[in-house]
Amino acid sequence: MEAMLYKPHQELISEEQFNEATLKSLQNNKEGITEYPVLEFDERALGLLSSGVEETLKSSKTVPAGGKVYEFFKRLFDIIVSLVALIILAIPLLIIALIIFLGDGGNPIFSQVRLTKKGKPFRMYKLRSMCIDAEARFAEVQKENKSDGLAFKSDDDPRITKIGKFIRKTSIDELPQLLNVLKGDMSVIGPRPPLPREVVLYTPHHMDRLLIKGGLSCICQTEGRSDMPFEEWVESDIEYIKKRSVGFDLKLMFKTVTAVLLGKGAK
Repeated sequence: MEAMLYKPHQELISEEQFNEATLKSLQNNKEGITEYPVLEFDERALGLLSSGVEETLKSSKTVPAGGKVYEFFKRLFDIIVSLVALIILAIPLLIIALIIFLGDGGNPIFSQVRLTKKGKPFRMYKLRSMCIDAEARFAEVQKENKSDGLAFKSDDDPRITKIGKFIRKTSIDELPQLLNVLKGDMSVIGPRPPLPREVVLYTPHHMDRLLIKGGLSCICQTEGRSDMPFEEWVESDIEYIKKRSVGFDLKLMFKTVTAVLLGKGAK
């Protein structure tokens, strides 16, 4: 794979050198992953990662619930909900995007490569809540990771703008993902799509999260969002995969709205 990893002291190592012992050391760190790998994926590297995930999932013992009828109604539901929501929210989103643009002159829409079903890469949209060069400055803040797992979290990330703190707290920054839902990249309900740099550190069990299409929200986002430990987050996603149904999806959608209105676990 062409991706390269950068350690905090700027030593450049290949992905092959990022061995099992190093991975275990990161995962066993109770204070979270502080030597978080910064990877730059070109198309070839993404293709290899996607193929690796798909191949690993062939050995998974987790069987997604729901058949073809469920998948049909789920997709129909996604199209209707995302289209109606985008029409209703069009003007508020334009206003917020204008505020972000006036703040620093940068593009108010931020897109980032994520992985969805079977490791397929796609560009996920967000309203930009960070400074323009946030990705380039990731190495500066990786030591501040507050997560006990592979997902990066920081309570006081200096890259977040003033308007960014507000739209994150209210989850407004996630609304452009309704476009991803309409396009078919995501579903309204499903495991949150991970970053390639996170998936590189996944165990085969973690990869079960990628058995189905990613979504705007799942069990974790209704039970505390960023407050949930990573391993518990993974287990909750796998639980959803095993239990998903039209009724369960509707229940999680309404619980998500409640969690957002209450600001539960938002950072």
